Amino acid sequence: MSDVDPKTRVLLDMIAALGAPPLSETTPQQFRDMRARSRDMLNAPIEPIALVRNEIVAGADGPLRARLYDTSEDDARPTLVYYHGGGFVFGDLESHDALCRRLALHGGVRVIAIDYRLAPEHPFPAPVDDAWAAFVDIAARHRHFGVDPARLAVGGDSAGANLAIATARRAAREGRPAVKYQLLFYPVTQSVKSTPSRERFAEGYFLTRETMDWFDGHYLPKDVDRHDERISPLLAPPPAGLAPALVVTAGFDPLKDEGRDYADLLKDAGIECRYVDYPDQIHGFVSFTAFSTVAEAAIADAAKTVADALG
Repeated sequence: MSDVDPKTRVLLDMIAALGAPPLSETTPQQFRDMRARSRDMLNAPIEPIALVRNEIVAGADGPLRARLYDTSEDDARPTLVYYHGGGFVFGDLESHDALCRRLALHGGVRVIAIDYRLAPEHPFPAPVDDAWAAFVDIAARHRHFGVDPARLAVGGDSAGANLAIATARRAAREGRPAVKYQLLFYPVTQSVKSTPSRERFAEGYFLTRETMDWFDGHYLPKDVDRHDERISPLLAPPPAGLAPALVVTAGFDPLKDEGRDYADLLKDAGIECRYVDYPDQIHGFVSFTAFSTVAEAAIADAAKTVADALG
């Protein structure tokens, strides 16, 4: 195994030096506030983008905030509907603003970020239902959003990638709206058992076992069946007609094994899937462009892959 990216090691050492209190002593709002304070230092400067517009989309139980990004103001644009990561507990339009700008700039596609409801205020299945409702609304009101309904992709990172998977699977089963491609950065694909990578990288690599357990404790009701396809898609066969995908993993990520295994599941089912692993990176690296030597290139590669798939 390679060593962690030297730029990333600086970030890990900074996190260790902070000595943050245990999550058991931290409320979700305190955690959100802490992450918000560190947001600006994590990303390198980015060039301006032609179009950034706040929007409102339908959620499962009321309107949601959204943000549209594009290099062009034209209509009928190829579009990526994007769900942010954050363990279903934190994250918003601001936490992933830099990433969504980069995806739009590098891919030349329209990106619409969705600010879905979060746990513990809104536990499972609220985020899943919001992800679907927002996607359906964008497809239905495609003229308003300037998107081409025949060229729609879904994407996300970590928890957001889980929501993208759930949306793509439901779209395949229901036949519409059509999902043409999936962009999945280090997806959560199962919450049933440990894996070698979850054990190997349980401490010291940003996403820890304690953090994952804390997220699950807030997101998943105690009586929920964790084998539910919307929670653990790795444990359920893909539906016929599921969209092709790009699955990206990081070598020092507890979620690496389940991300790789999900890519294998798709391939074994005859679904086109490109799998890319960045061996010296940690979970979340595409959101840490100031602390990664490859994040910018990885985002560009992913964005161009989506653009090529959408045509």
